[in-house]
Amino acid sequence: MAENNGAGQPAGSNAQGAAAGPTFQLQRCYLKDASLELPHAPHIFLEQQSPNIDVQLEVSNSAVLEGIYEVVVRVTATAKYGDKVLFLVEGKQGGIFEIRNVPKEQFEPIIGIVCPNIVYPYLRANVADLINRTGLPPIHLAEINFEALYQQRLAQQQAQAGAPAAAAPTQ
Repeated sequence: MAENNGAGQPAGSNAQGAAAGPTFQLQRCYLKDASLELPHAPHIFLEQQSPNIDVQLEVSNSAVLEGIYEVVVRVTATAKYGDKVLFLVEGKQGGIFEIRNVPKEQFEPIIGIVCPNIVYPYLRANVADLINRTGLPPIHLAEINFEALYQQRLAQQQAQAGAPAAAAPTQ
């Protein structure tokens, strides 16, 4: 009797892999890391001016298993009154995605645009919640155009690889 691989195909059969269409699905979304610092509390709560806020964003990905990838969006937000830090919050939101049988030219845009677009709203909510728990008004992170960030990253990689730039007209 032949073994079954759980998909109705005999074990070792290539019929499933050859006939399978593209697969893309979120397996899990989770808060990977979060930190909040209020170094000048409680005195900073007496400030009446609006803080200056600096936000840094980073997207990374890695293979977990064959066809399984982790995409992490990290944000660091720092609010300052002059040279005093009101708060520093950092969050990393991770997502585990199954991506199989996707054409190579579509894989990078999926991992660099689609996956961060799915993960980022969860990160925004977690960061707003962390700040809200301080008693300070919440900071709502802006929407991010991950396609534009992806295109910028591609352009930087091409420039670093020495790809020829468009020739300037000569006079």
